[in-house]
Amino acid sequence: MKTSSTLITASLLLIVALGLTATNANAETVLRFGHPVGSGGKESMDPIHTNRFFHAILPVYNKLVRIDSNGLPEPSLAESWASSDNLTKWTFNLRQGVKFHDGSDFDAEDVVDLFSRINDPKYESPLASALALVDSVEALDAHTVVFNLASGHADFPLLLVDYRVRITPSGHGDTIGTTGIGTGPFKLETLDSVGTTALVRNDQYWEGASKLDRIEIIGIPDSQARVQAMLGGQIDWLLSVSAQQAPLFTNSPTFVTQTFPSGDWKGISFSREYEKFKDSRVRKALRIVVDRVAMIALVVGEKGGTVSCDTPVAPHDQYRLNMNCPPDIEGAKRLLAEAGYPEGIDVEVSTSEMDQHWVNIAEVYQQQAAAAGIRVKVNMEPPDGYWNEVWMQHPAFLSLWSSRPADQILNEAFRSGASWNESRFASDEFDSKLDMARQASTYEERARLYGEAQQILFDEGGTFIPYHLNVTRVLAKNVGGFGEVDDLHLRWHLIYKE
Repeated sequence: MKTSSTLITASLLLIVALGLTATNANAETVLRFGHPVGSGGKESMDPIHTNRFFHAILPVYNKLVRIDSNGLPEPSLAESWASSDNLTKWTFNLRQGVKFHDGSDFDAEDVVDLFSRINDPKYESPLASALALVDSVEALDAHTVVFNLASGHADFPLLLVDYRVRITPSGHGDTIGTTGIGTGPFKLETLDSVGTTALVRNDQYWEGASKLDRIEIIGIPDSQARVQAMLGGQIDWLLSVSAQQAPLFTNSPTFVTQTFPSGDWKGISFSREYEKFKDSRVRKALRIVVDRVAMIALVVGEKGGTVSCDTPVAPHDQYRLNMNCPPDIEGAKRLLAEAGYPEGIDVEVSTSEMDQHWVNIAEVYQQQAAAAGIRVKVNMEPPDGYWNEVWMQHPAFLSLWSSRPADQILNEAFRSGASWNESRFASDEFDSKLDMARQASTYEERARLYGEAQQILFDEGGTFIPYHLNVTRVLAKNVGGFGEVDDLHLRWHLIYKE
């Protein structure tokens, strides 16, 4: 694996090269943007893979179900669905006439094959735990599939909104990571995650062909290097910027900025496997010491985020529990003393320049935590390979998550034993609340149970979630079609460049 400095140097050279050749690209309409190489060159085009190549996958594959502007599931490759009375059997009617990039027809066997791969230990897919309630998937005919669930789930279609549940052709499980054969508006031409990955337009796309000829996704691990590439006109889209970076673009006629609320969050996970963090009183003390409003102002600007009291559920989600969590320094001191740390506690937190907010979050946390005798050492880690070598490997580390429906994020990131339970949180009571919520027949009952589960996280959890982001993205002035939605919900065939 290349070192961080090698990757960053290579990225900067690539930016220079792109700047020199940009004027020769007039024959084609090309959208360019950078990605952080979070898997250190191990990025895979397999949507269910641990090292899935996030932004290359989104334009290449479709889901069965996507989300509408109101946060509700709407048809994509599935045209309609219905459940049995006990909510354990869900029947999906599939769209006809859709073809994969290799010319083969999309049908029910592709759906069956995808879920077989998700549950196959060979693939070690993190989706296996997120979709563990799916007992089996069967094809009734070429365009009808049935999901048999281990227990009833009133909101099951929302689980299929997950950005990783993207349809791949049956029989291609061992090669899809490099071939990238999907049904989406763009086709994989070249895969080079540390260099430039190229996608070309799918002229047969079922929703209509894009106005873009191609997309180029450039490996730029360092967030400041991505900013410089945008300022220099070598890329057309900057995924997001910090409060400190935004003024570089907001007053310039060369760029357009878009700010919108999201369910995205970034925070610090304290692993329960580490001796100092086994006691829930320590974990709570580490979280309640923070002035979250002040942290928002310092890291993303006063309007850059919505306070979260350590719930991962998005502010606009129907099951979000509204809580207040002002800083409680004396309460943090008391909890630490009760847990055996009357003189305070020393902790180390790992962070990286991979994300533009992480270092600032760690530094603000370090300053605020000191008031309760929490002495924080911030360790800088290289950006390339962070997800493999730091995340879920160190005792305490910065993390980030994209928006997910309440049921999904609570089960995927906090249920006991879940493969992406990064803080190793474990609570039988919490798990039971989630199980009961899935089977509850009324919205009111589900809301109560999901709310109680979020309260348990605040009282006992190990993940500090200070706020949900109001994302600011930057676009070149000649780029449009994004709408005010986050990256997960973009309609890629509508994006254009004039």
